[in-house]
Amino acid sequence: MTIKLICIDMDGTLLINQQNISEKDKLAIQMAVNKGVHVAITTGRVYNCAKLYSNEIGLKTPIIASNGAFIGGVNGEVIYNNPLTQNEVFDFLKITNKYNLFSYLTANFGIISTSELPDNHIYKILNNRLKDNEKIRLEVLNSIEDACSLYPNELLKGVCVEKFNTSKLMQAKNELKNLNPELEIVSSWDDNFEVMKKGSSKGDAVAYLAEYLNIKSDEVMCIGDSENDLSMIKYAGIGVAMGNAIDTVKACAQYITDTNTNSGVSKAIEKFILD
Repeated sequence: MTIKLICIDMDGTLLINQQNISEKDKLAIQMAVNKGVHVAITTGRVYNCAKLYSNEIGLKTPIIASNGAFIGGVNGEVIYNNPLTQNEVFDFLKITNKYNLFSYLTANFGIISTSELPDNHIYKILNNRLKDNEKIRLEVLNSIEDACSLYPNELLKGVCVEKFNTSKLMQAKNELKNLNPELEIVSSWDDNFEVMKKGSSKGDAVAYLAEYLNIKSDEVMCIGDSENDLSMIKYAGIGVAMGNAIDTVKACAQYITDTNTNSGVSKAIEKFILD
């Protein structure tokens, strides 16, 4: 089996401490690219953030962002766009407001919320060191519902976060699934859930990108660690779970590599591409 496309999650997979890529991982990715393999960042993060890391590595393959709701070229061209409708946004807000949970919406440029994000949010941390033209936009509105009229066809994801009462979080997640079966609902961490339009999953996006690049599913390798990575790991010819992945991801994977803090991405690439 010859791998022609590698799709790599960011948080818990490619990134250490949600910010940095190890030199070993960078080198292995660049060596795979030099062998003619396409490598695509495949993330729940917004496109503008993912593009920073794609550029850092020197990738030319399109980027999968917002858990598969958007695929964009490295120069910003739109390859796939599947935004939430106004009704879907309102269903998300109805449930999160009912449970008094912190929630926000995302677009390619950044985050829309009704209150300032905490200082330890990764986008705020990144913005402290980014140039002005690279910063992730963090927009605070009086009413988050206003985002639908301000940014029609741009709202790609809703995110709900609860760090202390995960049972309440799961209750809200399940109620929203029952309220609107047309939503794609997954978690990227154990303290959140994320909402996209049906047909927006990492697996759907990887399949779309593979077809766009004229690559078969058995020529694709996907690497991830969390629930939102399951769909792409199931799709791939070779699904790779990180050593720090959740058990359900490990159970679906063909191979378990090392952890994100021990350059597990490079070890998977070395095994299946470079050896």
